[in-house]
Amino acid sequence: SGFPPTATSILKRQKQLRRKNVRFDQVTVYYFARRQGFTSVPSQGGSSLGMAQRHNSVRRYTLCEFAQEQEVNHREILREHLKEEKLHAKKMKLTKNGTVESEEADGLTLEDVSDDDIDVENVEVDDYFFLQPLPTKRRRALLRASGVHRIDAEEKQELRAIRLSREECGCDCRLYCDPEACACSQAGIKCQ
Repeated sequence: SGFPPTATSILKRQKQLRRKNVRFDQVTVYYFARRQGFTSVPSQGGSSLGMAQRHNSVRRYTLCEFAQEQEVNHREILREHLKEEKLHAKKMKLTKNGTVESEEADGLTLEDVSDDDIDVENVEVDDYFFLQPLPTKRRRALLRASGVHRIDAEEKQELRAIRLSREECGCDCRLYCDPEACACSQAGIKCQ
């Protein structure tokens, strides 16, 4: 027909250009700068954490190297967690479980907890869950440390409204559903 004999089919060309991206002998980790999130709702107040649109670095590991890296990272997270627990215990002891005010307890920081007081080596790292919710102050500090100069305060109010709306779900229907008055029906969902 009217096509030159050397031209290849569009379908064949597309198959030739495809590369296999799944590999089982290495791990590729993309690192992103931290940003204010705008996409999640933290269980506590404050703003959410997110990441930049594009990664700022890439690192490739063998499976063994990646497992070792995770072990080191998890041990460090565990060390920080155990230090925070030890600090809390010291404060509770000084304030007699929060019943007495103590200037000494108010002045304590994580630097006051010695690494000698922490026994990370005898704790099984795999027993800990590492994606724990972060308190509001900690999220704010992480954003500031990442170079976020202006934290959008509107997000805080929007997140609060979402959390409040999640506390109330369903409608006020009793025994039967009146679609005219049912908030669920008006929202296009089954009566709750």
